Amino acid sequence: MAFPINDLTGYFSGEWRLAREIVDVDGVPMGEASGRATFTTDDRVLVYRESGELQLGAHRGPFVRTLHYRPAGGSRAAVHFDHGGFFHDVDLATGEWTADHPCAADWYRGEYRVFDDRRWQQEWVVTGPAKDHVITSRFTRMDT
Repeated sequence: MAFPINDLTGYFSGEWRLAREIVDVDGVPMGEASGRATFTTDDRVLVYRESGELQLGAHRGPFVRTLHYRPAGGSRAAVHFDHGGFFHDVDLATGEWTADHPCAADWYRGEYRVFDDRRWQQEWVVTGPAKDHVITSRFTRMDT
């Protein structure tokens, strides 16, 4: 059962342990990543930053990513890339959300699921001529 969120900024704010797996459409492992994710408020924008180590095929190395969650009241936000482009909307009033994002000729379908006050996940199914895989990211709140 999903865990409803009525204060997206309050729920996400802070530090999270990040565990990510990447598999092909048949479920065969392609890679994994582990690290940290933080949400901090900067001028009414919830800034998401992740960093850690990525293993993808023979490659192993650091990764970083920044997204901007622009709160739209209560459980809702518009998510933008750090360069300003729109990524997707999110509304976690029910604790679950499905988002779509076109990326050139590929298609990203994302699902958010909040399990409780300390755990949530995102899963992106990526299909198209250049990509065909599933990225699952699990977040666990770090103790403060």
